[in-house]
Amino acid sequence: METNARLTRLAACAGCGAKVGAGTLAALLGDFRTRTDPNLIVGFDKSDDASVYVINDDTALIQTVDFFPPIVDDPYLFGQIAAANALSDVYAMGGEPRLALNVMCVTENMEEAWIRDILRGGYDKAYEAGAIISGGHTIRGSEPLYGLSVTGFARPSQIRRNDAARPGDVLILTKPLGVGILTTAAKADMTKPALMEKIYRQMTTLNRDTCRAMQRCRVHGCTDVTGFGLMGHGCEMAQGSGCTLHIQVDKVPFHTEALELADMGLVPAGAYRNRDFAEKSVEIRGDVSRAMQDILYDPQTSGGLLIAVDEGDGEALREEIPGAAIIGHVTEREDKALVLEAKP
Repeated sequence: METNARLTRLAACAGCGAKVGAGTLAALLGDFRTRTDPNLIVGFDKSDDASVYVINDDTALIQTVDFFPPIVDDPYLFGQIAAANALSDVYAMGGEPRLALNVMCVTENMEEAWIRDILRGGYDKAYEAGAIISGGHTIRGSEPLYGLSVTGFARPSQIRRNDAARPGDVLILTKPLGVGILTTAAKADMTKPALMEKIYRQMTTLNRDTCRAMQRCRVHGCTDVTGFGLMGHGCEMAQGSGCTLHIQVDKVPFHTEALELADMGLVPAGAYRNRDFAEKSVEIRGDVSRAMQDILYDPQTSGGLLIAVDEGDGEALREEIPGAAIIGHVTEREDKALVLEAKP
């Protein structure tokens, strides 16, 4: 779509790279008084993708909210990406999104047509997901923001948590990494249009089919890989599950163009926040270049799912998901939560 909008110039950060670091969030929320409810089976204390409240034996309610500054200049595309990213939290929990509310901030210098196109992108992506946008809230501010608050549903037995990986599981990653690095480079006109078209298709692709595929397999744990990067979200899965995730670096799918850019030092600030949070929990076995580590810490926007699945179902699940790869396995807890294993 042709547009004269330059939305990314109106924001200091982009996409999920704007997320506050995981370590900072834990410190901020650590001593708040909250109520307990036995039906709330996943709350903020679990560091999971969404909250889950069991209504009855057949129905669990999944609730999440996600919004961020523009990661692209095209308003319609921005709306699609932001909506897909928010909907992903429900898919990561094993549910189907049904209702959504717009969350939006507009600036004084945004044209009305841009605002309409952002909203249209969100509505079209929600329609594709089978969800209804039933309202929302819009304010004025210094930077544009857009996203959704999403409500989904699943059977309680279908809920997939990020703290339930088991020793013996294999790990599947469903979308390649490097999005944060490439979108950062695109702002400086250092990427080719054909490459970015591929990245935009990836970010607007719903994780719906992946969610439905994993319901047919013995999946124990799942999380979507977004602002905290593979290492940050993997660390949360490992710590919550009381296990160690072994990641075979040569098996991890990533956009090869991102490696050269990372080697040049073109890495978003969010990757450094992710490293600060997770690095102390990571052991490296073998030679993993700094550039490759940056890709593993790179914040993803509307990324794929990291799935811990019974070894017997791993290959069958991988074959159902285009572009997915088995990237490692889960063991009993070792000294570190994450182990990066490179070929000798």
